[in-house]
Amino acid sequence: MKRPISRGRPAPAGPSQRQLRAGELIRHALVEILHEEDFADPELEAVSVTVTQIRMSPDLRNANCFVEPLGGGHASQVVKALNRHAKFLRGRLGRMIDMKFTPALKFHHDESFDEATRMSRLFDDPRVRQDIEAPKGDDTHDDSDA
Repeated sequence: MKRPISRGRPAPAGPSQRQLRAGELIRHALVEILHEEDFADPELEAVSVTVTQIRMSPDLRNANCFVEPLGGGHASQVVKALNRHAKFLRGRLGRMIDMKFTPALKFHHDESFDEATRMSRLFDDPRVRQDIEAPKGDDTHDDSDA
């Protein structure tokens, strides 16, 4: 019996190695640019920004940059300011990296820190903790009679 002919590859489950490598290259370069550059924008003045992750499109022409301002406050204004300066940052990035195309940059607020804090508070709640911790002396899971 012949195998059916596949008319294409199945969609990958996650980003390719190429996308991950390019994302890390761009992340390191952006960190250096943001560290060295003085912006005339008052919303970016004296603000330390952490670039947490870069997600590249499969064709490496677009980069979604996830950032978190130090302290987490006024994140929406910082992200808007970075998106206003995205073309300038792309120009600086093009001089620092060796890629066929310099990707278009789109900045987003990284909410994973907020989510991790929320989960930590949830696990510290006494009502949740009693469900997580097994009661002492509870032998309901003892399989010694079997």
